[in-house]
Amino acid sequence: MGGAAENVRARHSVTIVTERAGKYPFSLVVVMSASSKRASGSTGGTAVRHGRQKRSVWWVNGLKVLAAGVTVVAVSGASVVSYATWVVADSLKPSVNLVTGDGKPPVVNGVGAMKGAINIFLAGTDGRTGEFEAENAGGGARNDVNMLLSVSADHKTATVTSFPRDLMIPIPSCPSEDGTPNYYPEMNEQPLNVALDYGGLACAVLTIQELTGIEIGYAGMIDFQGVIGMTNAVGGVPVCVSQDINDPYTGLSLTKGMHTLQGMDALMFLRSRHGIGDGGDMSRISSQQAFLSSLVREMKAADTLTNPTRLFALAKSTTESLTLSTSLNSIPALLSVAATVKDIDVNKINFVQYPVKTHPYNPNKVAPDYPAAESLIAAIKSGTAFNVTGGTGPATEVEGADSTATTPTTAPTTDGAVPDPAATTPAVPGTIDLPQNVKGQSADEVTCTAGR
Repeated sequence: MGGAAENVRARHSVTIVTERAGKYPFSLVVVMSASSKRASGSTGGTAVRHGRQKRSVWWVNGLKVLAAGVTVVAVSGASVVSYATWVVADSLKPSVNLVTGDGKPPVVNGVGAMKGAINIFLAGTDGRTGEFEAENAGGGARNDVNMLLSVSADHKTATVTSFPRDLMIPIPSCPSEDGTPNYYPEMNEQPLNVALDYGGLACAVLTIQELTGIEIGYAGMIDFQGVIGMTNAVGGVPVCVSQDINDPYTGLSLTKGMHTLQGMDALMFLRSRHGIGDGGDMSRISSQQAFLSSLVREMKAADTLTNPTRLFALAKSTTESLTLSTSLNSIPALLSVAATVKDIDVNKINFVQYPVKTHPYNPNKVAPDYPAAESLIAAIKSGTAFNVTGGTGPATEVEGADSTATTPTTAPTTDGAVPDPAATTPAVPGTIDLPQNVKGQSADEVTCTAGR
């Protein structure tokens, strides 16, 4: 049959919509009033289009609906929720199969919090490579942003580890798009950001999995439009600039002070490296972590992950620009991720940089600092709380703080002033100090990006 739905059966006020086999790995239960069913006049895609009209009528005639009684209100509200779910589901792209230890992707049951520790890899890519940086011109889409979100088994702490694109590491053999194992042969030392172009998202995940020893069951890839849509959906992200930023490559120009960035401005900020810190990729990572920490604070303050309206707006703004692993490519899975992380305190969310050192044969590249990395990865795997002692990174700073001292935890300011580094949180018993070469910050720490 035509349209997005193959089977629609009405039982008075309940309509059950079953997705066409293979398009989505789940079914949607859509509840609507009997009158709205009669008005649709057909099944399949038409019913979905009617859902859009029904939502509008419900709001315009809100007083009439209230007068009709509690039952009608509940039924109409369910129609709106179902329509929103359908819209987000219809935006999901074809998924990518990951290679896991047992060869089977994780199974998400229901929409509650996931069980145990979870690890989600996120790659940021520009399908229009070369738009901002001349050195990328002529290449394919590359994973220039590489982050691993690790949530502890008790769901009380989360760590986002960023890996520099110029990190020189082996690329393992990777499967083809249809899952054929070892389709792409392994390569000796290569920059991390070639993995995506070489073997797709699954290959980028395998590369990080081999490097860290952390099994990654979930993954996503987001392009520039997704970043723009996400920042627009949350109404902008406040950032602190401690020194003017002028990047001729991205066109970013920011004066010293506080700025609220969204859309293309936010994208340019996240892409900039020539205008910040020492101009290197580690500077860009520290600047991105300052931005993401602010984004987390904004989402927490607005209860984005517990507010259905805000969560829908955020999901709708990003799903069209997201490619997800099969394990994550469903509404239940996405809701489960939100339920898993929604109660983590901002001071228990850490953004860290995978520790590196200058490459021995190429000063323009970096190599893993394995001893420091071992301490970081061990803490992540065990869920042990840690202190970042190496500072925030080459492009960010807390005004007045000693860059060699333990990174302080500060509360966000409400008046736009630069945070006071003296407002620190005492060390928590049972935490460990990471090596000095591990840099980063907690999400509740307000840091400022420095130009150059």
